[in-house]
Amino acid sequence: MSNLERITSDPAVCSGKPVIRGMRYPVEMVLELLAAGMPVEEILGDHPDLEADDVYAALGYAALVVAAP
Repeated sequence: MSNLERITSDPAVCSGKPVIRGMRYPVEMVLELLAAGMPVEEILGDHPDLEADDVYAALGYAALVVAAP
């Protein structure tokens, strides 16, 4: 099952950037934290509104974006 329904985009939230579940957590921020080497558990500890499935949804979204022609 895909977690991509957790990724939303609304012009009224973060200028329309893809965010996690309509909250002001841009997918880009989550990916940057992962790229910097931050463990999922630490991301979740620093951002208690996020869930592990949100982080994995961000990764899945990124995979789709880079796979697009």
